[in-house]
Parts: sequence; C-alpha cells; structure tokens
Amino acid sequence: MSEAQTTLAPFAVSAPTLRALASTEPSPEGTRLVRDVRRSKRLLLLRAVLDRAPGAEAAEHWALLEEAERHDPGAVRDVLHYPATGVWAEETLRRLHAPDGPPADLGHLGALAAAAALRAGITFKVTLRPAGGRLVLPTLGLLRPDRPGLLAVTERSWATAPDPLPLHALPDGRTALDDLDPYRAPAREDSAHVRPARRLTPKGHKRWDTQWSGALTLLRRYDSTRADEIGRLLRSVVPLAGGSRSSGATLPAAAGSVMARAQAPPALAATLVHEVQHGKLAALADVLTLHTADRAPRHWAPWRSDPRPLDGLVHGAYAHLALAGYWQRAALYGARGAWARHARLRAQVAAVLPAIRAHPQLTATGREFADAMAEAERAMDELPPPGDQHATARRTLERERRAWCEKHPELAEFTGC
Repeated sequence: MSEAQTTLAPFAVSAPTLRALASTEPSPEGTRLVRDVRRSKRLLLLRAVLDRAPGAEAAEHWALLEEAERHDPGAVRDVLHYPATGVWAEETLRRLHAPDGPPADLGHLGALAAAAALRAGITFKVTLRPAGGRLVLPTLGLLRPDRPGLLAVTERSWATAPDPLPLHALPDGRTALDDLDPYRAPAREDSAHVRPARRLTPKGHKRWDTQWSGALTLLRRYDSTRADEIGRLLRSVVPLAGGSRSSGATLPAAAGSVMARAQAPPALAATLVHEVQHGKLAALADVLTLHTADRAPRHWAPWRSDPRPLDGLVHGAYAHLALAGYWQRAALYGARGAWARHARLRAQVAAVLPAIRAHPQLTATGREFADAMAEAERAMDELPPPGDQHATARRTLERERRAWCEKHPELAEFTGC
C-alpha cells in the first residue's frame, strides 16, 4: 500500500511556526504541521503492525485496502486516519510485541478494510467475525447479524443489512459523535476520570446535536479562527459517561478526537478550545523535544490540587493560555462572566510561566517555546478587563498558592514556596 510504505521523515519546524504554535493562536502553518505529524505517525504505526501481523488473513485484508486505495485514496485515508484506528493500532502493536498477553485483535483490520472498500464503492467480499453479536465498521457504524458466526460483507451489505446503525454525524457535517467504535478510547483510560459513554439513545444524540450547534455558534461568533481550527483538527468526539469526573480529555493515541461530557454550549465551546490545544502540543512533542524532565509530580498547577510533572504543567499552561484568549474575545462580545474567566485563567498562566521558563531541563527549543507563550500572555495587556479584575484574580491565586504550599512542604525546593 503506497501510503503505508511512507516512513516518518524528520520535521523541520521553522521559528515562526514554533512561535505561532506557542502562542496557541491558529495559523495555517501550525495546523498543517499538526496534521502532517499525525498522518506520518499513523502510517508508521500501521506499517509496524503489518510487518508483525502473522497469517494469510491479515495479508488478504491489507490487499483489500490496497485495492480500495487504487479506486479512492480519500476513502482509505478517511478510515486509516480515523482517531479510533490509532487506538487499535497502538493496542495491536503492543500485544504483538507481548505474545504472552491477550491476543492481538487482527480481525479488526478486516473491518477497516471493509469500511474503506464500502466507502470506495468497489466490488468486494470479505468474511468477518462479529464480536458480541455486532460488527463495527469504522467511520460507518455497526451491523447486527441475525445469527452468530462469520459474516460475509459485500459491496451492498451496508445498505441492505437488517437494522444497520450508522455512526452519528454532528450537525456540522464533518465531525462524528462516536459512541460505537470499540477503540474510541484506550481500554486503560476507562476509569472514573475519563470513561466513554455507552451507546446513546436517539434522545442523547439529539441533546448532543443541540449542544454542539450552540457551541459552534458561540465559537464562530467569539473566535472564528479557533472555530475553523477545531473544524480542521477534530474528526470525532467521544461522549463521556455521566459519572466521569472530567469535562473533557484528549488521548494521544486517538489523535483528532476529544472526549467530552454533554454540557451547555458555553461550557462545551470552552472544552473544545481547551482539548484541541492538548492535541496540538502532543503532535509538536512527537517531533520536537521541549524538555528532558522526568514524570515525577513536583510542581504547583493552580488548575489542579495535585502536584504535576513538568510536562503536565506545560500542557496545562498551554491549554489555559488558549482559554484565556478565547474568553478575552468572548468578553468583547458581551458574554456573561467572560472577563472574570479571562482574568482568572490569565492569572493562572502568568503564575506558572516563570517556573516553566526557569526550569533547568528545558531544551533550547523548549525555552523558545516557553518564551513565546510568555509573550502571548503579556500581549493580553492590550485588552485588559475593566476595573481591577486582573489584580483581584492575582491576589486570590496567591492565597491559593500559599495554601497549597502549606500542604506540600516537601516540594518547596521545586515550587519556590
């Protein structure tokens, strides 16, 4: 397959592109870099899976993907670069490297091939084994066979299968609400913090449609460039289960997807802004080393109660910097409570940037990135909130910092408490 033969080439990130990404402000160059990194990483991962996949069945499924690509490269690209495909590929490669553990789900490669072939509109036949009485075809939906056992999928199966359940498309027409794919989230992420919801009811889909439309309306009104960036970088949304403690999450294995809780449009818009930044920074970190620090949690992050490693601190500051900019723009349009949110978020970012910039394990590139973040934060002075809201937010944050330091005296040498 021509795409899968591509190897991950070195990425040259120009200084202007690095600064644009560091500012969190959308740019054509930054968006292009993120998409190119994701694509190259996915192809390298799929190539590694194919190289280790045993048996004739995997070769047959790959041959079908190649045939579909000859007819419609875009159809194959849509399936192979779908976020859930990355989760499957990482999990499969991990299991292929650990033969004593659970067996790899190589049968899912057939589902990918069938979905690509259906989208390409070619004549084909492939035999697959449904799991739990259902067969998920990534990017399309699921089939529920009348009887257990093997299922022959042909060109017209999707249209003629009894009671097919299509993947729900959100009202923008290009983002899927994925409550079907078994690989929509890594199994190890199924926890109280981020737990994907089970299949939603029609009422649940309708609720999401309403909230999604409202969130996009707000994004386009307050910050049209971020709305456009979200449209370009986001392929699917995975609804979180109601008991999840988080309002949103981004999982590196599922590049191009965010997990989000059903919430009112203003909150959902902010969640999308926040989570898309995590995805951008994860892509950048795949090709640039910003620091060499370990994962030990040592740092104060004002948006969390627990200590954070440097990487988590950088990620949090980056996402909150974008949110501060978003709420600043929303405030100019009169959004209720926007100035207070902006002041609080900006104060949080400003409070941790000195620790990030002074960290001895930043690389030269990381220092340039952190300096550009600080420059973007300072530029917010051009549109300050009315009254003393920013000063009030800083004073409140300083009280919170002192209280946190009292709870973590063992970290004083790392936090400057």
